[in-house]
Amino acid sequence: MNVNKIIQIENILVGREIAKTKFTCDLKKCKGACCTLDSEYGAPLMFEELELIENVLDKIKDYLPEKHRSEIEANGFYERKDTGLITRSFNNKACVFVYYENDIARCGIEKAFLDGKTNFRKPISCHLFPVRISEFGGDVLRFEKFNECSPALEKGEEEEINLIDFLKESLIRKYGNNWYLKLKEITDTENVIT
Repeated sequence: MNVNKIIQIENILVGREIAKTKFTCDLKKCKGACCTLDSEYGAPLMFEELELIENVLDKIKDYLPEKHRSEIEANGFYERKDTGLITRSFNNKACVFVYYENDIARCGIEKAFLDGKTNFRKPISCHLFPVRISEFGGDVLRFEKFNECSPALEKGEEEEINLIDFLKESLIRKYGNNWYLKLKEITDTENVIT
């Protein structure tokens, strides 16, 4: 990452493209593609999230299709890869926590949370998507581009919604309100200047 393209807040580095990108999900067009990308890699998990998910797994399973429940029961909901811990995917496509509503892939973990059945919303990597966190002596946040997200870029431009505003709740969840306000102050100033 080019140093001129980085914002540093405390010990966290943020790629400037995150501050400049307009983005808001358009599920009617993408159909929840972030949960169904063709890959042997599922969503990154933090170690502490394993227990949180395990504790509410029975409640989450109520929302999942039978084939996904069977996959979890046979092989578990996560696996270790060279990149770390990830959710298991079904047939190298859908995350095992996916269920479908009107042909849109949705998250069973989040549905259980929104229905008041659990207090765990979803893995932070999912909540922050399309921002990814890398470790380099501290967190490094970068915008990860996927063709499947082009409708979200278009909708963000149309509605003039910045990615950091779209991700406000998840950024505050991860780094706290004061950190988010510092990010907003820097990026709002930069966007006025440029």
